Amino acid sequence: MFRLTGVLLLITLSVTAALAQGKGVDKSSERVRDSGSKAPASNGSKTDVGSGRGMDFGKGRTPDIPIIPNPYRLTARRDVILKAIEDVMRNEKLIVDEATSKVSEGIVASQPYTFIKGAVVSESELNRYAEMPVSDSRGWTRGRYTLNVEVQPIDGTSANVAVNAKVEGRTDGATGAEWVTLPSRGLAEQEFLSALVIAITGAPPPGHALPTP
Repeated sequence: MFRLTGVLLLITLSVTAALAQGKGVDKSSERVRDSGSKAPASNGSKTDVGSGRGMDFGKGRTPDIPIIPNPYRLTARRDVILKAIEDVMRNEKLIVDEATSKVSEGIVASQPYTFIKGAVVSESELNRYAEMPVSDSRGWTRGRYTLNVEVQPIDGTSANVAVNAKVEGRTDGATGAEWVTLPSRGLAEQEFLSALVIAITGAPPPGHALPTP
């Protein structure tokens, strides 16, 4: 009798312990579920993940450089601007075309400047300066451009400067070399205007940086 009573007591204690342990697990799980069902957590000052500001996919992206107005208004005398144009052309390895320039009328033109040579790299570089024909099978071997700069006086202390570029690509075929005129993308004009503004004002156009030496 005593042996049977002892066995029943042992079974009762075991079941009680198991129920207590199971109850503890349920409470723990319930606390986890309860905390997960509330409003999304805040990440404090860390705003690139979670419910803060969200992932900033644009972080570190190079900002777009604004386009320089063309014509560009410069505050300087007309003769100062014309002298600066000739100086910038020389600095940029451009040769002033004396035959086509009309300095007295405010027009300075350059001779054709070859900016790229070689069949391997000419097409990609030409594509930066000009709009290339679609599905063109011609092999481009060189690229060049000619600048025409016109100074249009506004008053005695300011003027508009307009820059136009004629971009050409060369192909070498069975019939010989041929230069093809291509629509300019405006890059040659922008590069020259930026250099001219720096030469006259000592600072780059708004939104632009000084060129690295």
